[in-house]
Amino acid sequence: MSNPFVRIVEPLDPKQPLKKFFNLSKLEDARYARLPFSIRILLEAAIRNCDEFLVKKEDVENILNWKVMQHKNVEVPFKPARVILQDFTGVPAVVDFAAMRDAVKKLGGDPENINPICPADLVIDHSIQVDFNRQSDSLQKNQDLEFERNKERFEFLKWGSQAFKNLRIIPPGSGIIHQVNLEYLARVVMDQDGYYYPDSVVGTDSHTTMIDGLGVLGWGVGGIEAEAVMLGQPISMVLPEVVGYKLVGNPQPLVTSTDIVLTITKHLRQVGVVGKFVEFFGPGVAQLSIADRATIANMCPEYGATAAYFPVDDISIGYLIQTGRDKEKVMCTKRYLEAVGMLRDFKNSSQDPEFTQVVELDLHTVVPCCSGPKRPQDKVAVSDMKKDFETCLGAKQGFKGFQIAPDRHNSIVKFNFEGCDFELAHGSVVIAAITSCTNTSNPSVMLGAGLLAKKAVEAGLSVKPYIKTSLSPGSGVVTYYLRESGVMPYLSQLGFDVVGYGCMTCIGNSGPLPESVVEAITQGDLVAVGVLSGNRNFEGRVHPNTRANYLASPPLVIAYAIAGTIRIDFEKEPLGINASGKKIFLKDIWPTRNEIQAVERQFVIPGMFKEVYEKIETVNKAWNALDAPSDKLYRWNPKSTYIKSPPFFDGLTLALQTPKTIEDAYVLLSFGDSVTTDHISPAGNIARNSPAARYLTSRGLTPREFNSYGSRRGNDAVMARGTFANIRLVNKFIDKQGPQTIHFPSGEILDVFDAAERYKQAGHPLIVLAGKEYGAGSSRDWAAKGPFLLGVKAVLAESYERIHRSNLVGMGVIPLQYLPGEDAGTLGLTGRERYTIIIPEKLKPQMNVQIKLDTGKTFHAIMRFDTDVELTYFHNGGILNYMIRKMAS
Repeated sequence: MSNPFVRIVEPLDPKQPLKKFFNLSKLEDARYARLPFSIRILLEAAIRNCDEFLVKKEDVENILNWKVMQHKNVEVPFKPARVILQDFTGVPAVVDFAAMRDAVKKLGGDPENINPICPADLVIDHSIQVDFNRQSDSLQKNQDLEFERNKERFEFLKWGSQAFKNLRIIPPGSGIIHQVNLEYLARVVMDQDGYYYPDSVVGTDSHTTMIDGLGVLGWGVGGIEAEAVMLGQPISMVLPEVVGYKLVGNPQPLVTSTDIVLTITKHLRQVGVVGKFVEFFGPGVAQLSIADRATIANMCPEYGATAAYFPVDDISIGYLIQTGRDKEKVMCTKRYLEAVGMLRDFKNSSQDPEFTQVVELDLHTVVPCCSGPKRPQDKVAVSDMKKDFETCLGAKQGFKGFQIAPDRHNSIVKFNFEGCDFELAHGSVVIAAITSCTNTSNPSVMLGAGLLAKKAVEAGLSVKPYIKTSLSPGSGVVTYYLRESGVMPYLSQLGFDVVGYGCMTCIGNSGPLPESVVEAITQGDLVAVGVLSGNRNFEGRVHPNTRANYLASPPLVIAYAIAGTIRIDFEKEPLGINASGKKIFLKDIWPTRNEIQAVERQFVIPGMFKEVYEKIETVNKAWNALDAPSDKLYRWNPKSTYIKSPPFFDGLTLALQTPKTIEDAYVLLSFGDSVTTDHISPAGNIARNSPAARYLTSRGLTPREFNSYGSRRGNDAVMARGTFANIRLVNKFIDKQGPQTIHFPSGEILDVFDAAERYKQAGHPLIVLAGKEYGAGSSRDWAAKGPFLLGVKAVLAESYERIHRSNLVGMGVIPLQYLPGEDAGTLGLTGRERYTIIIPEKLKPQMNVQIKLDTGKTFHAIMRFDTDVELTYFHNGGILNYMIRKMAS
């Protein structure tokens, strides 16, 4: 069927009649001019894809009528222009594709129907670890070890790039996915199949939202949902509310973009924006560079929104030129955006659209700050850090408490490192990492850190040698301008050598601490500290031995490394005393905004970006030398502990199975609030006493060869055993932290996997009880796949983070939500009951279902299948089963 909106198609340039676009300004509909800019992109995609099959004309009308429909739970389809993946989520996606090809073949279909239709870029950035630091050759050593550990995974990905069309691999050592997307992959406006249209992207990483800072609408989705998008399936989403975030004023001279985003994160968590778009507007936006905006957009998952959108303006256009994009294409981009009314002037209030709600921040009120010790939204002004940490020491165990007895607050443990004596105390910094695309994408904070390092070295300051310092830039461009500006030697002198191009410490790939440091922390039961320029600091994420972790700007990371402790008041206490006995304060070495901007103007130039990115796909010699099979069907190696055909499609038939009532389920785990995907499916080290370690040992591996959970996501046997294996897990059934639970039939305390296996062998279904914000954090599909493999049929929570709920739906696990005003406490649930969840024959989105307990109690909960499409996935046993049946038939 033809597109009913062909009437508004016209060439962008009369001289190029074959290059067309849907001119939305010709809709002659006053509603369009009032739409938020982010909704205009949804509208354009709906109009362009309107064919009465995937997208209906009524969908277009619903989006145009956003102001009325935003509150009515209206389902709309969205087909993004691109998909991006990183290797931790990309490997399981390619594993699923390989297994889906096998399944389609078994069902009599053409296995090559399983092939990406939507262009996809996979950036390998999650595998490298900080095994070596403070050495001139740390980078090469870490990269060599990365290849040694991950050769099999990399060969598999190389096979995938050859076996599947439209799948491009950006090799390891290139940078962090979101920074590479910002500096290189993003188009802003697509020029494809004869049409111009807005660039948009979904990614298998929650921080995909970083690209919103450039004016490309993007957000993170579960790996399972991304696979369906790659196969041509539109995203089914509820038309979102859009919160207008008005920025006014100018930042103070000492404030960085990191301080701004941490302030916004706390503010928007208080406002409540889960499941909503946030769109920035107001004259203050014009004061922010694209790198500043990208930093703010990057942390969108931390404040809970779906997207954090900055419409394109002239600063965005200037950034495209600065980063070496083709000038002629950039000018076409600008002409297109002007033609469709999507080029923004933030100083012109007449362009301000209508929003669901408006909140405001005066940038002048932002002060230097950090966030921690356990959550990104817990902002603390730098001036209050010492007092706040000392309060946390004695406070009850929780997000802001460690419950250390008062008589132990000033405990000191002496230890020896490399022949010298040192002391550790509560608050001692043992990890200081300039890491993460959140900040390393921003030249102002990176050059600020470099200039601070220069002044610190010149003032005679240093960093204690036992502190694990590292610098892991998000792209080679960062190293280029740090080197050219002359600050790199000073960073190296303080221990901040480049250790790799990847996520590293930000995702828990921080590598080992010195043994003597670990022994001192353990001996004194110390609350040791990690300080990082990342975006997440959940318990157990950064390193098992840093119980307190603070997010900070790169200059502050260096400052706390020099101080050696978080228990310092920078205004009253010196950073250190130099060889001449002079006290050096932070204010003495902090660079001014003018200093930073002068260096940035001189050294961050288009030629750098062109030189780095023109060879990005071919520069890695180790990657080029990898030999990968060319078969269209993958030849699974039964001896592999990295790549294994998953059991998700075993026994799948073309016929649908009617969903059944879940009868007499046991509760596997009972949680409080803010259980993250790191708690559910950790990415970091595999503990030597864990079920996953026992499995790997049984396959002949030594602990040195375990690698990380993240690197093992292509093997379901490891990942099922790693589910709920976080050492900081707090299960209400157990009176201490740890990955254990009670097996109720026997009363034994077991590792979670072992308990789940006992239940499974006895034929007992399982559920999980949780509080608010269940599944916060990374868009980790194994946080849904793992529970599925353990036999979890449903989760009952007070609320869900968006991506995790979507992942549960994608795996056929039922997300249940307490009715408003109810929770486990009000209902008197202990978790020791057995639960029967009544599944009616006829289901509808967000319907109430009845839950019966073996105690005789009955209550209702909301079944969080939010759209008819999600119900279709549920009837199929999950989204991938649906796609296999669709492709096979």
